[in-house]
Amino acid sequence: MHPLALSKAFTLIEPGPVVLVTTHDGVKNNIMTISWTMVIDFTPVFALTTGEWNHSFAALQATRECVIAIPTVDMLDQVVGIGTCSGADTDKFARFGLTPAPGQFVKAPLIEECLANIECRLVDIVKAHNIVVLEGLAAYMDPERREKRTVHAVGDGTFVVDGRRLDRREMMASKLPDGC
Repeated sequence: MHPLALSKAFTLIEPGPVVLVTTHDGVKNNIMTISWTMVIDFTPVFALTTGEWNHSFAALQATRECVIAIPTVDMLDQVVGIGTCSGADTDKFARFGLTPAPGQFVKAPLIEECLANIECRLVDIVKAHNIVVLEGLAAYMDPERREKRTVHAVGDGTFVVDGRRLDRREMMASKLPDGC
């Protein structure tokens, strides 16, 4: 083992996949890239990290709703591009060739090109850590989409791509013989 700068420790435990979060401020749609997400509960409740530095945060705070859109590896350049420009002066749907689609419960749009979308309502903001807690209202997935691999930000400008899926459902559903 070799020492690692403590400031780089977060790169060892990267969070869930990079997502796109859409908002609608009453006038226009916007998209932000979020790399720090997590599942809090199976009900479903999610959390992501964002704050006032992000243009979409004001709309999220005001409307208390958004869509978590899950892009795949073939969208990586769009995802990074969305995260490196501001919705204050850019129509990100037009600039990155994405299609907004209406949801059932929120005014924020789904993104047609993404593998999946989750309509959400804001439940809480933990200001001390810039954590936004969201309750899922509806979820959609495109089973016809060929590319299904998501990307995970390591935190230093590099990404990891999901790999082969390993099935252990049967093992997890039963007790092992030694009573574990």
